[in-house]
Formats: sequence, C-alpha cells, structure tokens
Amino acid sequence: MAGQFPFRPRPQVPGNNQQQNPQQQRDQRGRRPQQENPNRINDEITAPTVRVVGENVEPNLVLPIKEAIRLADEMELDLIEISPKAEPPVCRIADYQKFLYQQKKKAKEIKAKQVKVVIKEIRFGPQTDDHDYNFKLKHAENFLKEGAKVKAYVFFRGRSIVFKEQGEILLLRFANDLEEFARVELMPKLDGKKMNMILAPKSKK
Repeated sequence: MAGQFPFRPRPQVPGNNQQQNPQQQRDQRGRRPQQENPNRINDEITAPTVRVVGENVEPNLVLPIKEAIRLADEMELDLIEISPKAEPPVCRIADYQKFLYQQKKKAKEIKAKQVKVVIKEIRFGPQTDDHDYNFKLKHAENFLKEGAKVKAYVFFRGRSIVFKEQGEILLLRFANDLEEFARVELMPKLDGKKMNMILAPKSKK
C-alpha cells in the first residue's frame, strides 16, 4: 500500500461547541462534506481499547485506541469502527473511501438478489363453466411456474352469495388441480362478496 496512497490527514470532526464558517463547510472541490459518517473513524472512536482486524494485521489483536490509530497511520490507512457494540469494539484498518464503496456495492448486490413477490389474480364466478375454468387453470399454472403467487377468488354478485359453498368447492378443486405446482398459503376464506384463496409456488428441488 505504501507509495500508492500518499498519507492523508485523518478527518477532524468539530466539537458540539465549535462552529465552522461556510468556507470550512466545503471540501476542496466546493461540495459540502457529509454531515455524519456511517462509521466512526480514527479520532472519532471513543472506546479505550479495540480489537483490530484487516489485511496484514495479526489475528486477535487487541490494542489501546492510540496504538491502533498509530498502526493505521503507519499503514497510511484509516481505523474504522465496524462493530461498536462488541467487547471490545472491532475496528478495521482500511482505506475509508474504498470501505464505503465496498459496503454500498454489497448492499446493491443484496438488493438485486432479493426476490420481489408478484401476486397474480384469477377471478371466478360461483358457476364458472369447465371451458372458462380450464382456461384460468392454465394461466395459473404458468404464473406459478414463473414464481408468482396466485390469488384465486370467487366473486359473488347480488344474491349469488347463497352459492358460497359452491364457490369454496371450486377453489379447493382449483388448488387440487395445481398441487403439482403450488401449495395453499391461504385456505378459501370469505371476505365480503369475495371468497379468497392464495397459492404459492412450490420451491424447486
């Protein structure tokens, strides 16, 4: 690392009673610095003793804070508090700007891997004929194969609410016909004029 990164003085954070003028509030590029770092670094760290980790740092190294900062200075890097609640707090020796970049990159990767739950709706009437039923069954099968959940419901219009048992039988038949692809997440349940059932795709083995 030495020679590649010239020594940079550690950031100084003013105390509560100190005020900066507008010129001091801007960095050399004319932009206002961040008001607060996500991590305490260098002289901002208040713990008297810390556990130090990082490249070229011996394992299980516990040092007084002044010695830990001095070690980071010698490596022309920063001392970054990464686990403040540990006993003693854990600090990493690294380039702080690179550390922030890597943390943001990891957060983006995790967010990209998160699966967004998609719910597709299939609507039936209490007396749906076989042709319409099979048409909707095929659609639901395709939705489940794509990883979406299926919310199937029977809508009771006017006095058709008297056929609620028939609607429940239809939904249970629907779940049974899709058992190869789905598991029932919510059994048929009447909610106002709708009887809802939710199917979730079975996990691929």
